[in-house]
Amino acid sequence: MITNTIEGWFARRGWTPFAFQRETWDAYQAGRSGLIHAATGTGKTYAAWLGPLSEWLAENPTFDADPATAPPLRVLWITPLRALAADSEDALRAPLNDLGLPWTLESRTGDTSAAVRNRQRKRLPSALITTPESLSLLLTRPDAVRLFADLRAVIVDEWHELAASKRGVQTELALARLRQWRPTLRIWGISATLGNLNTALASLLGNDISD
Repeated sequence: MITNTIEGWFARRGWTPFAFQRETWDAYQAGRSGLIHAATGTGKTYAAWLGPLSEWLAENPTFDADPATAPPLRVLWITPLRALAADSEDALRAPLNDLGLPWTLESRTGDTSAAVRNRQRKRLPSALITTPESLSLLLTRPDAVRLFADLRAVIVDEWHELAASKRGVQTELALARLRQWRPTLRIWGISATLGNLNTALASLLGNDISD
């Protein structure tokens, strides 16, 4: 169940959660993976994002807002295009700022500055927005297992842009590696324009189809 903190945030913005958002939050809390397929502008991003945030809030009901207490990497947000990273970051940051959560949120793409990359070599943020290419490079690092040791969820945005392509295969391979390290990892895809949903879900989750 979504926490009262998240419910309150929705209410303060004058929003009422859609049924598919609540279904996604409940499925996430139950440890399931899946595919969010809904029309553009209906709140798919928050359907995927607020499940992980609510989980952390439930585990940390009296959290310290000091950024120094930020949790290690818990969520990977894979975007098919570097140009989408900034928009995604703005949307994901809104509840973090409004609720005073100590999470850190950063992007890692071909446009990321050397200074940010150097900082990320020591510690990744609580949530990282990245591309299939940048993720594949991170997975080759000798300390990759440690970097992803606390990962809870991977969200693949605009899955239709990647599915059935070489970059889609690259993403699937990366997800398979992460599942080896984190067997309880939850993976969620987001799309508004998929045709065969069963095929899209199977390629996203491999043999671990739980929704």
